[in-house]
Amino acid sequence: MQALRNALLAWYETNRRRLPWRESADPYRIWVSEVMLQQTQVATVIPYYHRFVAAFPEVRHLARAQQQEVLKLWEGLGYYARARNLHRAAGEVDRVYGGRIPESFAEFRKLPGVGDYIAAAVLSIAFQQPYAVLDGNVKRVLARLQALDLPVDQPAALRRFRALAQELLDTRRPGEFNQAVMELGALVCTPRQPDCRGCPLATACTAFQSGRVAEYPKRRQPRAVPLYHIAVGVVRREDRLLITRRKSEGLLGGLWEFPGGKVKPGEPAAEACVREIAEEVNLQVQVLGLLTRVRHAYTHFRIRMDVFTCRFVAGEVRLNGPADYRWVRPNEIDAYPFPRANTKFIPLLLAALARE
Repeated sequence: MQALRNALLAWYETNRRRLPWRESADPYRIWVSEVMLQQTQVATVIPYYHRFVAAFPEVRHLARAQQQEVLKLWEGLGYYARARNLHRAAGEVDRVYGGRIPESFAEFRKLPGVGDYIAAAVLSIAFQQPYAVLDGNVKRVLARLQALDLPVDQPAALRRFRALAQELLDTRRPGEFNQAVMELGALVCTPRQPDCRGCPLATACTAFQSGRVAEYPKRRQPRAVPLYHIAVGVVRREDRLLITRRKSEGLLGGLWEFPGGKVKPGEPAAEACVREIAEEVNLQVQVLGLLTRVRHAYTHFRIRMDVFTCRFVAGEVRLNGPADYRWVRPNEIDAYPFPRANTKFIPLLLAALARE
């Protein structure tokens, strides 16, 4: 087992990528990077990481920031609950622990948004504590190494994968070893067309030795991903546009958007737009035309969103669902954090308004 660990660490020393968060031993910066990297590609994360730590270089700066500042810097990265939880957790670290990230697994694990993976990653990399990480890359490496028939996405398999990861861990250099396993999964033991000939663990890999690498990792039969039809209205009143803010909890909590909602079966999208605006903000509007159609995929569902330009007709804003609203000028829109589905059409909207 130690020979296998040594081979992986030697490979990592030679092949690891130079990433900005690897240039620092600061647990706060490692924590920020690990939160951002969950379900997100490294290339996407790098510019967000640079902007985030430039704005909030220490945990106290993040703790004392406004949530809207945090969400604006996170805009486009997705999974916004991560940003809200990181912000809340930073507040607790600042208030309860005097700005020092707790080195106790149990204490760190209690912070908002800190699960087993984040706790193991930060404590092993920043503090060299012997906790094995378990993410998608690690599960794939383990599944092939052991030719495990347990589906990686089955909750009942989690205990088995966690035990294997902990058994494999080099407790003398846990931080480097955890990064080495994840790097192997990212660069060599990839989901498709893995470079098995270049893998330092090839001689110990049961799947490779038996010629069955493509069979692993096993997964459950995927469920059909639902598609929702959404109608959204850009409501114009003189030189201002109406935007609303979602409540703080939920998938896109705290973000701003143009009002709208689901189209009912058999309902024309333009009529749904008028109805949703009346229900959400108590305004009567007239649809002027279709601006564009946006398609966007979330983790568990997809949307097809028809975006209409609308003229304000009558009414005073009364909110039924949103937490807040603003009438903003077009040049003020960029100050607000929006979901990706909205930012896909905002440049088109601003260009259309500029031509008028």
